[in-house]
Amino acid sequence: MKTTILTVAVLLVTGISMTSCKKDYVCECTKTYTGNSTTVSSDHSKYTYKDTRTRAEDRCNDNDDSGSDAFGDYSINCQIQ
Repeated sequence: MKTTILTVAVLLVTGISMTSCKKDYVCECTKTYTGNSTTVSSDHSKYTYKDTRTRAEDRCNDNDDSGSDAFGDYSINCQIQ
């Protein structure tokens, strides 16, 4: 009986310690235009992810982008704050 209780307690502690801590992480993105020897940066977007830090960083980095539009070439860089 004691070994059963001890085994259950060990499994419970192991299970709790292996679960990841999910929190709210804020991902802030800036959009930077470059061209004609000028660089202009501005806040672009902000996202909140309720996840582990690693997954939130991965999801945030998925928002990075680059391209061009009517205002010129741009890059979007996102980071967890």
